[in-house]
Amino acid sequence: MPKLEGFEFWSRTLGGARHVVAPMVDQSELAWRLLSRRHGAQLCYTPMLHAQVFVRDANYRKENLYCEVCPEDRPLIVQFCANDPEVFVQAALLAQDYCDGIDLNLGCPQMIAKRGHYGAFLQEEWELLQSMILLAHQKLSVPVTCKIRVFPEIDKTVRYAQMLEKAGCQLLTVHGRTKEQKGPLSGTASWEHIKAVRKAVAIPVFANGNIQCLRDVERCIQDTGVQGVMSAEGNLHNPALFEGRSPAVWELADEYLEIVRQHPCPLSYVRAHLFKLWHHTLQVHQLLREELAKAKTLEAVAAVSQELKLRCQEDMSRQKEGEKPSGGLPFFHWICQPYLRPGPKEGSQEHRGACSKRALEEEEGGAEVLSKNKHKQRLRNPRKTFDPSLKPKYARCDQCGNPKGNRCVFNLCRSCCKKRAFKETADCPGHGLLFKTKLERSLAWKAAQPRLQDPQQAGPGEPGSLPEVGSALA
Repeated sequence: MPKLEGFEFWSRTLGGARHVVAPMVDQSELAWRLLSRRHGAQLCYTPMLHAQVFVRDANYRKENLYCEVCPEDRPLIVQFCANDPEVFVQAALLAQDYCDGIDLNLGCPQMIAKRGHYGAFLQEEWELLQSMILLAHQKLSVPVTCKIRVFPEIDKTVRYAQMLEKAGCQLLTVHGRTKEQKGPLSGTASWEHIKAVRKAVAIPVFANGNIQCLRDVERCIQDTGVQGVMSAEGNLHNPALFEGRSPAVWELADEYLEIVRQHPCPLSYVRAHLFKLWHHTLQVHQLLREELAKAKTLEAVAAVSQELKLRCQEDMSRQKEGEKPSGGLPFFHWICQPYLRPGPKEGSQEHRGACSKRALEEEEGGAEVLSKNKHKQRLRNPRKTFDPSLKPKYARCDQCGNPKGNRCVFNLCRSCCKKRAFKETADCPGHGLLFKTKLERSLAWKAAQPRLQDPQQAGPGEPGSLPEVGSALA
């Protein structure tokens, strides 16, 4: 069967999906995808997978894809981050039988993507991206897609999208923010950029950004002309977003926990999802926030969620007629609703007490006001100090910059010292490396051993001689 492309791929393989759950690291695992599909999601992406690790590590493949195969989890697109055409294609070939498409992540703006040289930090390397998409398009049996962020300039964003399309990209997701727009600086996504890209390319386009409810989905499709809308943070706070519902939090929390029992995942994923779902309630019942953070088993997590449910029902019973939600929320805290990320100024004013611990430490003397982690370290070691001026200063290795050994004869760290000592057959007592001493001992031991005679030169009956055949048989 020939590989479907463009709109044919979107309409036939993806079923004309309009409601899409974004790839989210440690958050769009199988259990969450199944929950989202039950509540209106028509297409899901896996969390971003590292192509190089996927190729070399069988356990990584098993844990992140092979063991998550589920008939209800289709259509599914697997997303990779990569910066090498061959590695990207090798990873995609290992994954293509378990999905309906392979996506290249060109939108991650985080520092880890900058250090690893992938995601949005490849958007200026058009030749590399062309070669990656072209090779994948030629080698894979499933279509290749891309998820990008925009440039500040609309015309450059359009040319970028057209380049990817020409290279072989069959579906494009456009996040309407630049790579600098993240965290408190996220701001508003530009639908104008997305609309311009949609008009300029002949492949399906998904929009990403500013999606908090079903009305936003419908308005985005109408304003930009895209084929579908992708949601990340909106979906995490309300998995029923694509149904146009805002149910009670415990309804979705209980359903998610039940799915996790059938399709287990790391407890850190579960805890993170419940922190998102119960976000507004945990602002009211803050003691339970710490209980949720301390929970070490799925049963303990479920118990905290059940306690939150009981607290919310008590709050509902005390609710007065005509009472409005507090804190400027559109609904009461026990209802699934969007979380509006505060801007830098708003956030600094709203969370001044919580977010400026370092400033408070400086004002009050520093030593007595500690974070939770530092307080735990102090309990384990009462003599521990957190004053930077009292920390020991380490001289740096002459080669790699890591702290060098104080007694190293080469003024290097242990790793560099070991390489040099081995190469030069030298000793470094400071690091416990004795290559020279061990070699001398070995040579001395060999010299002390009696020399063995050659069996052919040794006479009959002498050590090292072979017995005669007749005598041996006798």
